[in-house]
Amino acid sequence: MITFKEKVREVVKRIPTGKVMTYKEVAIGAGNPKAARAVANIMASNYDLEIPCHRVIRSDGNLGGYNRGGV
Repeated sequence: MITFKEKVREVVKRIPTGKVMTYKEVAIGAGNPKAARAVANIMASNYDLEIPCHRVIRSDGNLGGYNRGGV
């Protein structure tokens, strides 16, 4: 069985270069529209360079807690 974390990572992997998604949009894509905060926590602890967590932003358009530099 695929975990929510794995679903989130797959959704984020598919974000094209030059595009972004909000934490809520990723949560919806991963099958749980109410889990935006969980998505943010998953991205904040992501150190896999294949997962472009910098393409996931807050609903207000700002960066969240980015773990590889930045905010």
